[in-house]
Amino acid sequence: MRSAPGRSAPLLKPEWLRVKAPQRERIGEVAELLLDLKLNTVCQEASCPNIGECFAGGTATFLIMGPGCTRACPYCDIDFDKSVRALDPSEPERLGEAVHRLGLSHVVITSVNRDDLADGGASQFVACMAEVRKRSPRTTIELLIPDFCGNWQALATVMDAAPDVLNHNIETVPRLYKTVRPQGLYGRSLELLQRVRQGWPRTYSKSGLMVGLGETDAEVLEVLGDLRANAVDIVTIGQYLSPGPKHLPVDRFVSPEQFKAYQLHGEEFLGFLQVVSTPLTRSSYHAGEVQRLMAQYPR
Repeated sequence: MRSAPGRSAPLLKPEWLRVKAPQRERIGEVAELLLDLKLNTVCQEASCPNIGECFAGGTATFLIMGPGCTRACPYCDIDFDKSVRALDPSEPERLGEAVHRLGLSHVVITSVNRDDLADGGASQFVACMAEVRKRSPRTTIELLIPDFCGNWQALATVMDAAPDVLNHNIETVPRLYKTVRPQGLYGRSLELLQRVRQGWPRTYSKSGLMVGLGETDAEVLEVLGDLRANAVDIVTIGQYLSPGPKHLPVDRFVSPEQFKAYQLHGEEFLGFLQVVSTPLTRSSYHAGEVQRLMAQYPR
C-alpha cells in the first residue's frame, strides 16, 4: 500500500480487519476444481479478504470472460488487458459443471469489463445462466454486471434471461469517480439500475460501494439515497483495502460502529430490503442470504 499525499507512511490496519485463518483443506478442494475446469473467480483475481471463509464453505463468485479487464481502475487488482479477445464457447458449460459439482444453492456470476465486445459480453452471461439452469435448476442466480458502456440493448439481453438478482456496483461517491473509476460514469450506473427496476420489476436489484477512498460519511449517505431513489433493493458497503503500491491508498479506516450506522440509515430510514455493511463486506459476501429475502418479499 503506498502512502497518500502528505502522509509519511501507510495507515496501519486496525484490529477489526484481521481475518481468521482459513480452512486450507477445503480451500484446496475448491481451488483444484476451478483449476480442473479452467475457471476464474473474482475471489482469487481481486484478492478478496474473504476467500478463506467462502472457499471453506464451498462457494465462489465466478469471473467470466477474463481474467484480463479492458479497464484499469486504480483500486482493482484484476489485470488490465485492452486487446481484442474471442470469447471461449466452452466456458458456460464448464461453469455449469462447477456449480453442479459444488452443489451450490445460489451462484454469483460476474465478469471483467469487455469493452472490446459489441455487446460487452451480455451473450456470455446469458449462455452461462442457461448452463447453470440446465445442470442445477433449483440454483438461484445473481449476476454482477459491468455498465456495458451504456449499451441498453445489451442490458436487455441479460435481463430478458431473468436472473434472480441483478447487481451493478456504484463503487464510490460522485466526487471521486474521475479518480477511482475514470472510465465509468456515476449517472450511467444509476440509469442502469433504474432501467432494471422499470423494465424487469420482478428481479431483485443490488449495488455496492467501498469506503476509505476519500469520501465523507455524508457523501455515503447521499449515495444510499440515490440508490434507493432508483428502487435498489440490496446494498453492500465494505472497507477499501489497497491491493498494492500501484493502487490507490487507503484514506481512512471506517469503524465498525460507522458501518452499523450506514446499515441502520439504509434499512430503517431509506427502506432497503437489506444493507450488508461491515469492514470486510464485499459485493458477493454471504450473497446466498438473498434467498431468505426472496421468500420474505416474494415477487
